[in-house]
Amino acid sequence: MSYYLGIDVGTSGTKTLLIDESGKVLAESDATYPMEQPRPGWTQQDPEDWWKATVKTVKAVMRQSKVDKSEVKAIGLSGQMHGSVFLDANDEVIRPAILWNDQRTSEQCDAITSAAGSREKLIGMVANPALTGFQAPKILWLRDNEKRAFDRLAKVLLPKDEIRRRLIGDYVTEVSDASGTLLLDVKKREWSSQLLGKLDLDSDLLPRVVESEEVTGTLTTAAAKKLGLTTDCKVVGGAGDCAAGAIGNGIVKKGLLSTSIGTSGVMFVHSDEPSIDTAGRLHTFCHAVRGKWHMMGVNLTSGGSLQWWVENVLQGLAGVPAAKSYEAATREAAAAPAGSGSLLFLPYLNGERTPHADPQARGAFVGMNLTHDRGAMTRSVMEGITFALRDSLEIIESLGVPVRQVRASGGGSKNTLWRQMQADVFGKKITTLRVEQGAAYGVALLAAVGDGAYRSITTACSATIEVAAETKPDAKAKAAYNRLFPVYQDLYSNLKESMHTLAEMQ
Repeated sequence: MSYYLGIDVGTSGTKTLLIDESGKVLAESDATYPMEQPRPGWTQQDPEDWWKATVKTVKAVMRQSKVDKSEVKAIGLSGQMHGSVFLDANDEVIRPAILWNDQRTSEQCDAITSAAGSREKLIGMVANPALTGFQAPKILWLRDNEKRAFDRLAKVLLPKDEIRRRLIGDYVTEVSDASGTLLLDVKKREWSSQLLGKLDLDSDLLPRVVESEEVTGTLTTAAAKKLGLTTDCKVVGGAGDCAAGAIGNGIVKKGLLSTSIGTSGVMFVHSDEPSIDTAGRLHTFCHAVRGKWHMMGVNLTSGGSLQWWVENVLQGLAGVPAAKSYEAATREAAAAPAGSGSLLFLPYLNGERTPHADPQARGAFVGMNLTHDRGAMTRSVMEGITFALRDSLEIIESLGVPVRQVRASGGGSKNTLWRQMQADVFGKKITTLRVEQGAAYGVALLAAVGDGAYRSITTACSATIEVAAETKPDAKAKAAYNRLFPVYQDLYSNLKESMHTLAEMQ
């Protein structure tokens, strides 16, 4: 029997799991670590914490499973996207890694856009506009603000690829994660020599790029000893966390879209061609499926808006224990009508990315009257989050990317009301999976493909991922949401100036 490890290096912790050839999860383990915030808007971590968590979780999984180390044939890596690990010529980490949610690089984003010639020309080169979370502006920030550190710089790696370096002793990334650096020619699936030249960056700073199931090397003697594995164990390319999660949900062929509601919300659709939103509202990245792409819309405070509402506003809800507060709140919301009596909520509590790309956007209730009660307000929060996701869906379909099936994951898949609400707002059937394991599972499947257990990742997903149930739209609720959605869409432009004024005052 052959076994495969999936390792997901997240922002709050690392998750590792072990699967067999059939895709069955035999063991899993998590380890957490801190995030530094030295200034408002700055986020960074020590890559050594990621490595310690990797070692700890791999050992825990091996101990739990009692699988012989010689039978672990390959490892797949996933991780938080966009982060920057700066290494010198001796592979010493120069400074703490700057993370995906760090906001220090707005000036560098402007500089990248200017160097490219315009926002439109930049999108033409790398399929995406410059955003503060991406890796390229972080490199320029180091050059502009920490010159001594930049002078030492020999390599820049993404978080999961720093773990790969520790495992195989080489500098390698793969196309899905590399897409989020802003330095990849997404259409050609290779580094953009054109943009690198305009930014005066040496391509030698970057690792080589492979497809996601490609074998990038085998464990070094030191790494194998540290993890309790063998030097025959392969390490495949893996994927950035969003693409890896999509693999774990089986979003690997035309017509499939996943909707994920966690703290943020993501609409992720498979595409056979590199369909590019010239307005830059959606991300277009290489998929972890060889020769394929994906488009992705992101809402910054999806589940985070409901968390704010329940925990900050409804705390102590009618004497309900904290552990049951979400259940009680959604039960009240279910009693309110679809559309919440024409009460709308804008879920822009921490700015917004898709479709507005506006860090100064702010949340609001609009349309409130004396008939609205607590349940209507809770339902309005949930509907506003779902409308925000529909914004992405509308853009995706307007670009000609087909959506025949929507698979729900995250918190939005576990709540009956929210599943039905998504079906009604999107006007599409919502399906859920029998088992949802996420990014670590997705890259474990990529490891199995790289080892030859499956012909392709599409074959692997077909063999291991099973749809459990589907939720159909309710015609009456769908009609109500279709009437409200255009009003929802107009609210941002109507309130934008006031939002910005208030944001500046805050």
